[in-house]
Amino acid sequence: MKRVLPFLLILFGFSSFMNAQWVSPGNGTSYTMNDLVNLSDGTVTYDATTFTIHDDITISANDILVLNDHVGRININNALITIQGSLISENTAVRVGIYGTPSFSIRFENASNCDLRKLYFSDGAGIKLIESEVSFTDCKFLYFTRDYCNAVVDFFNCNPIFDDCVFMINNGAAISSPANGQGSPTITNCTFDENVKDAINSPQINLGPGADDTIRIVNNSIIGTYCQSPIGGLSIADMMGTGSTKALIKNNLIKDGRYGYNQQGMTISSLIIGNSFIDNNRETNPMNGGSGISIYGYTENCRAIIRNNEITGNLWGITSIYINHVDLGTEDDWGNNDIHGNGNGGAIYDLYNNSSFDIMAIGNKWGATDQQEIEDHIYHQADDASLGLVTYIPYVGYDSVEDFYQEIDLLNDSDVTIYTISGQRVGRGSLKPGVYLVELKKDSERTFQKMIIK
Repeated sequence: MKRVLPFLLILFGFSSFMNAQWVSPGNGTSYTMNDLVNLSDGTVTYDATTFTIHDDITISANDILVLNDHVGRININNALITIQGSLISENTAVRVGIYGTPSFSIRFENASNCDLRKLYFSDGAGIKLIESEVSFTDCKFLYFTRDYCNAVVDFFNCNPIFDDCVFMINNGAAISSPANGQGSPTITNCTFDENVKDAINSPQINLGPGADDTIRIVNNSIIGTYCQSPIGGLSIADMMGTGSTKALIKNNLIKDGRYGYNQQGMTISSLIIGNSFIDNNRETNPMNGGSGISIYGYTENCRAIIRNNEITGNLWGITSIYINHVDLGTEDDWGNNDIHGNGNGGAIYDLYNNSSFDIMAIGNKWGATDQQEIEDHIYHQADDASLGLVTYIPYVGYDSVEDFYQEIDLLNDSDVTIYTISGQRVGRGSLKPGVYLVELKKDSERTFQKMIIK
């Protein structure tokens, strides 16, 4: 018996640990925290001011856990909260605090109708959303580690909503999704600052491919001012050609990071409108980042329409890399982007076309009205014949096409050749309204420029 008793004690201790966990029956019941105190056999307790969760609990499918303004504070003692049914916070006139003591994890798995409002999450190990529709409104997330997730909130194959939320002082990214899943979050009116404290290679918002709906990143503030190491602002990547990602990046301030917005992969179409990409210059090696906007495509299905943005103070203004289609403004739809003062190594790089694809960039502000000064700040076919041509005339402040005539009139006829857009050579005197390609020869060099006559 002396040899059996220790084994029985181990079994008893293990059995006692298992009984400490609590799982709701899944019969469609709605629970409050007070209900869990009464039903969970000590897994959840209350001490007149604070609810404490001592071990793992599961809200099963069909069941609902409701947090109301009577809750106040919940301490979670190194436990995992699994939501397979629903979690709802309602009537929360006072913010409910959910604290790790020392840590906690929350897992939403095939959950539905989860509406979380006015919650304060602190000292967590991560929140996972797996095929679960969860909405966070006016929630705060602080002091999260990466012990359970790569980010504060990791989501997989779902479309979470974040509105009026704050993510600050977290060790990993704020929001992320993997390369092997799909999800189209809506992130609006949120503040992101001092995340990724672990100095890993991650932006504050790090998204994989989108689902059928559009990814919406609107009216957010994504700041890296107080971050301990250079981190990116926002990235959307489709490295595996999964689905067809659509993104709306609108009216955001993305500032003081390693880079502003990075779009990379195979099938991504984005509308980038009304944002401010300012002073994203904290990368010490310009070859590794520093763009206000970087479009890095692997196929022609990587596309970006860029309008009405302010892009200044970055190591690179806009970079177009490898294979993509970038639209910075057309004759009928001017770009109206303000692109100036971006540079590194003593040179200005407001637009760097490091691809063989042409870029239309008509109707933008370049911080200057002198054509040669603007040309000097754009890297494209004029600098390397293997690259695509950037068409930036007319630009805001460009007087008229007559200015262009004055320039080419200084050259001999043999130095200037004008073609229609279809490649037919024409003379200067026969030009009608339309788009033309002008070939300029000087010594052994040739450059091309598009000219628009209205």
